[in-house]
Amino acid sequence: MKAIVIKEIGGLENLEFKEVPQPEADPREVVVQLKFAGMNRRDVFVRQGQYPGVKYPSIPGSDGAGNIFAIGEGVTDFQIGDSVLINPALNWGDNPRYPSKEFSILGNPVDGTHAQFVKVPVENVYKKPDFLSLEEAAAIPLGALTAYRALFTRGKLQAGENVVIPGIGGGVATFLLQMAVANGANVYVTSSDDKKIEKAVKLGAKGGVNYRTSSNWRKELKSVIGNGVDLSIDTIGGDTFNELVSLANPGSRIVSFGATAGIVPNLLMPIVFLKQLDILGTTMGTPIEFKEMLEFYKKHEIHPVIDSVIPLQDIAKAHSLMEDGKQFGKIVLKIPE
Repeated sequence: MKAIVIKEIGGLENLEFKEVPQPEADPREVVVQLKFAGMNRRDVFVRQGQYPGVKYPSIPGSDGAGNIFAIGEGVTDFQIGDSVLINPALNWGDNPRYPSKEFSILGNPVDGTHAQFVKVPVENVYKKPDFLSLEEAAAIPLGALTAYRALFTRGKLQAGENVVIPGIGGGVATFLLQMAVANGANVYVTSSDDKKIEKAVKLGAKGGVNYRTSSNWRKELKSVIGNGVDLSIDTIGGDTFNELVSLANPGSRIVSFGATAGIVPNLLMPIVFLKQLDILGTTMGTPIEFKEMLEFYKKHEIHPVIDSVIPLQDIAKAHSLMEDGKQFGKIVLKIPE
């Protein structure tokens, strides 16, 4: 089969489109013939060696959708040809609060979805919702699972609350926006691009602020909201986190699952404890949350925002687009027949 292989840590030159052995289904496993696969920032980080335990050479990719190609012994819930999508969270374990020591994410160290075929445990495969195309189904797994847990399990989002999503534009941020709007929240965003804010408003955001052109984006955003914030979902860290603390209403929540701007400097802890804030960490989600996320998508018929569809063999273009951060929504890879 054809696949993308990361030869070693480094730049785009380490991405190879090459022939590799096709996987076979062991007991309680299935092999999926992929039609589309999603791109995540994780794929860039894997190439750059920013995760512990990464191995090379390896096939990246966490998100994918396609048809069941082969079934291992003991698999009874699926038939050859079923259209499915993949939950990339492997071996979460029994505790819903945090993953087990055996937890990993498809795409390194386990070979992933940027290939014509992938094998996964049967419990990580779900039938594709009828209202989603295979292209759309491939876009949602990692990002939508992360967003669902952040909003509902950790963030305890309620209808009518004010929600802030800084840095709108990436895949997870658009999932957060769509799900929060579907749940009746008042969503506000920030971005360095006015066009991204306009797109967010079209998806249901109440408004937003350009943090690059504003002299004081926190003050401006608070004026737009007209009140404080009940829930912030932060993937940025750095100085942005301090601004979210200042924006927070007493007794509100900040959920974090990223720190693209690095460490949080000079956090004023008295603001945190005097406001009685809950600061919550999260990553990925449980199998139950994955199922709940799919049901939420079905109930509200949410279609993910897809920025672009790029042939798998043009993987360097997809990585470059992800690194530039100019996309709005998900980058999807089309897998060759």
